[in-house]
Amino acid sequence: MTDANRAGARRFPLRFAACRWLLWAAGLGLAACAEDSTPPEAGGEGSVQSHRSGEAVYRRYCFSCHAAGVAGAPRTGDAEAWAPRIAKGRDALLRSTIDGMVGMPAMGLCFDCSEPELVDAIGHMSGTALAP
Repeated sequence: MTDANRAGARRFPLRFAACRWLLWAAGLGLAACAEDSTPPEAGGEGSVQSHRSGEAVYRRYCFSCHAAGVAGAPRTGDAEAWAPRIAKGRDALLRSTIDGMVGMPAMGLCFDCSEPELVDAIGHMSGTALAP
């Protein structure tokens, strides 16, 4: 072994294969910590998800901006701020939520939310049940 090879061996004591296994194990450990890591129920389809409440969606995706009014987001429970939005109607409000607007990203970053879940989240934040 040449001096250059020995120097390289000292700098990188783990072989590539060992590093790959360590990264895989770390990834597996992080995946096990994921909130949605439970297996699908027996007899049901894996892609079918139960309906989450508006409060659950709000706490997971909407809270960080709508609780404090970040970037002009109407604050949760502020009837005055929500009134002009509610006046536009359920469909327009839902379309704005799906497409995103001003500082809000599309779907409020809840890409696996269904339209009824988004409507329920809007209803939770605004304090108004949005009729179909």
